[in-house]
Amino acid sequence: MADEEKTEGGEGAAAPKKGKLKLIIAVVGFLVVLGAGAGGWFFFMRGHGEEQHAEAPPPKPPSFVDVPDMLVNLVGAPGERVQYLKLKLVLEIKEEKQVEAIKPALPRVTDLFQTYMRELRPSDLNGSAGLFRLKEELTKRVNLAVAPNQVNAVLFKEVVIQ
Repeated sequence: MADEEKTEGGEGAAAPKKGKLKLIIAVVGFLVVLGAGAGGWFFFMRGHGEEQHAEAPPPKPPSFVDVPDMLVNLVGAPGERVQYLKLKLVLEIKEEKQVEAIKPALPRVTDLFQTYMRELRPSDLNGSAGLFRLKEELTKRVNLAVAPNQVNAVLFKEVVIQ
């Protein structure tokens, strides 16, 4: 009889623990489902009712300014034949209204370009990496010359090394 009482008392103590565990799991599961539903509503349904999007104006195409053609001799070792660099360049400008502000500065831009390019060696222009460095350097110099206006890029129309 004592054994029966111990087992009944042991089962009686385990039953409330199992009941509480089931209750906790059910509450946590309910909260997870509730949280997932709220998150889904937040991301997918919120604000879709009377939403009016202001249509952005179409992006304006960039403007371009031709730079006069340039022909410079490249620095070479004494006794080597002289090599020349011929460039046709275009400046890419974000807004049309900046074109008129940049055109008066073109002589200064040409002077800066000529001064820089006369110091180049033919090996400086090897491969696409050399031309990329040249483009970046020319863009930096033109932006200094036309400040506070801004040039997006210097574009090559023609590059000839002879």
